[in-house]
Amino acid sequence: MFGHFGWQEILLILLIVIILFGASRIPSIMKAMGKGVKEFKKGIDSEDNEEIEDTKEKKDK
Repeated sequence: MFGHFGWQEILLILLIVIILFGASRIPSIMKAMGKGVKEFKKGIDSEDNEEIEDTKEKKDK
């Protein structure tokens, strides 16, 4: 839809983030985002496993 970002656009986005949050807070924000993504993936995997187990139980009956 929007195509690929060039290095100028990425640089502009990074500058805006630094202005909004400050350079010292960026590592903690990235760490929190990483934890969130990890928990999200973990939840998706466990949800998929539950659906597979439910399907197997229904077939066994």
